[in-house]
Amino acid sequence: MGIRAQGGSLAPGRVVGDGRYRLLAQFGVDERAAAHLWRARDGQLKRDVALTLLVGDPADAEAARLARRTLERAAHASKFGHGGVARVLDVLSLGSGVTSSEGLLGVVVAEWTKGSDLVDLVAQRPVAPAAAARMVQALAEAVDHAHQNGLVLGLDHPQRLRLTPDGALKLAFPGPLPEATLRDDVKALGAVLYLLLTGRWALPGGPAAIPAAPHAPTGRVIPPRSLVPTVPVELSSLAVRTIEDGGHGGIRTSAAILRVLDQVAEAEERTQLIKAVGEEEAVAESDGTVWTTKKPVKDVARRKKLAFGVTVLVVATVVILAWGGMILINLFQGESKSSGPKINVAASSSQVAPPPGEQPPPAQKPPAPAVGAAVKPSAVAVYNPGSKGDSPGKARNATDGDSVTSWKTDQYDKQFPVLKDGVGLVVTFKDPINLSQVKIDAASAGSKVEIRSADKKNPKLDETKVVGSGDLAAGESTIALQQPQQGQYFIIWITQLGEDDGGKFVTELKELTFLPAG
Repeated sequence: MGIRAQGGSLAPGRVVGDGRYRLLAQFGVDERAAAHLWRARDGQLKRDVALTLLVGDPADAEAARLARRTLERAAHASKFGHGGVARVLDVLSLGSGVTSSEGLLGVVVAEWTKGSDLVDLVAQRPVAPAAAARMVQALAEAVDHAHQNGLVLGLDHPQRLRLTPDGALKLAFPGPLPEATLRDDVKALGAVLYLLLTGRWALPGGPAAIPAAPHAPTGRVIPPRSLVPTVPVELSSLAVRTIEDGGHGGIRTSAAILRVLDQVAEAEERTQLIKAVGEEEAVAESDGTVWTTKKPVKDVARRKKLAFGVTVLVVATVVILAWGGMILINLFQGESKSSGPKINVAASSSQVAPPPGEQPPPAQKPPAPAVGAAVKPSAVAVYNPGSKGDSPGKARNATDGDSVTSWKTDQYDKQFPVLKDGVGLVVTFKDPINLSQVKIDAASAGSKVEIRSADKKNPKLDETKVVGSGDLAAGESTIALQQPQQGQYFIIWITQLGEDDGGKFVTELKELTFLPAG
């Protein structure tokens, strides 16, 4: 059913934004700001987008003022890039993309997020605790990065969020409320966790489709564990402590949430793994089910094949052992002829026994692959998919030929991949080279790196290929590629950071040297 707005109704098929965006389907309403959330089709660029339509009467001065504030904050957020937040593509205001006859005070246009509704997800059943912790963890990382940049995301409404195909929560309809604060984002993380664990929303202004969280006579929200006994105590406490404002022991920052979520998720995943292994062993013993890594397959034919294969293997092992025993007996007895099989050991040309009385030559290591003269990249930049930072202005220090200068990552409170999968440097060569080795001069030990090849300067991580890997020592380390790799773009991808004296995680690279095959 369409939603009445000044000058007409918002319904599928209607065109807004100077005739550019055709409404396709509605995904929610944030009543607090009269923000209607729609999927629409961009007629100019032929792509789907997410629209946050601010509905109201242009003659209402206060409503217009609040809408302007929301649009200003959305425009500011358009400069922020993170995988947990849909990118803001455009912001339309009265007189600039929106006319007073449309019954709208503004429009926030964002990229469309594929996946499913968070509301639909929790309507079926609560999410498993470990999965809920990981889902909120990904969202908390986006909040943490935004807050470091002084931005409020405004994710305190479940219909603004969507679950991506890879199982991560994403703010799909950006547009923070005019008075939203950093604290509101943090409380929202607790509310989203509460929602995933119980199917109930614990903050004011939630959608009618989701039941409200129950409260005790004292006014405190009932802990999730009281509603769903399988919820771990730590996770239940985290949700409540994050949502509530008063009292001691409250959680006020996304960084604190990340620390607890990581610990709880790992503990819960270990518990579930132990249970799963125990269940599989019990089933295998009771009915002979053949298990795969995904699900049991009760297949009599497969069990027979497996039993036959094991029998053949056992028989072959017995025959080989008997054969070997006969050979050893003959050797020790010194028989020149025997009924047992003869042994004919053919020595390779490199392992011919020396004449009697002469010492065998010392074993020689295989020669290292020949390499040519070092090739200097024409450009180097920080490779940081879905994020920013990590000293982009100092990336060139890693290839300037001066070991006094360096590039280093940001300091992290947690080791990769808790906050993100990694970070690195992407180098570009003027012409393709046949890369064989990379020498890395690091300021400290403990980092792990991968050498990845790419077809372009700014690829997605899954578009790159690992061609070598290794651990970095303090000083120079050489990483030999699995085989020489022809290419113009290569990425030094850090998957594990070193640790400084203060307990922070950081990696510092002083110089990179690229050696082609000789």
